[in-house]
Amino acid sequence: MSTPHASPREGFVPGTLFIVSAPSGAGKTSLVRALLADNAGVSVSVSFTTRAPRAGERDGVDYHFVERDRFLAMIGEGEFLEHAEVFNNYYGTGRMEVASRLAQGSDVILEIDWQGAQQVRQAFPEAVGIFILPPSREVLRERLNGRGKDSQDVIERRLQAAVEEISHYSEYDFIVINDHFDAALTDLRAILRAERLRLSLQAERHQTLLQGLLK
Repeated sequence: MSTPHASPREGFVPGTLFIVSAPSGAGKTSLVRALLADNAGVSVSVSFTTRAPRAGERDGVDYHFVERDRFLAMIGEGEFLEHAEVFNNYYGTGRMEVASRLAQGSDVILEIDWQGAQQVRQAFPEAVGIFILPPSREVLRERLNGRGKDSQDVIERRLQAAVEEISHYSEYDFIVINDHFDAALTDLRAILRAERLRLSLQAERHQTLLQGLLK
């Protein structure tokens, strides 16, 4: 399926796609929410899922909650940029939503696992990958237990899955250790700022300025 692009114009730069991955319990969602709160021009793509909403979750805000049959139909129609089955539930990123935001010049964050990241890179090899790690396995276990959302059996499965997730850290561009939340958030902000100042993007944004300075 082709990806829509905005018609080129002087000084226009399409948005940057950021992939943020982490083992469950590393604090990815909380960090991304805090990042969005004080950064204009960036948004998180709301994923589709077949799992039931948890307490406090809102359709269209936390996830697009859909029935399994509908999700499978969307796969067949090529509507997902990436999708995966995790703990017997499907998760996927809407292709058109992401492409449209990028084409409008907005930065987009995808909160997805390593499998989804590999799929996304096939369509967007220039995507910037950020991997968030807990400071230790013990802390990860404490955080999963502290959430009070899952049974002990589910927590053990998540810990086992975390090892597989973490083994793919080398496929990413940046690593952020979430030991102290504020420090990790500062690191995320720095990555976002640095990417926006990349030479290729700045040269495109400021063509007229550069031409004037070089006369």
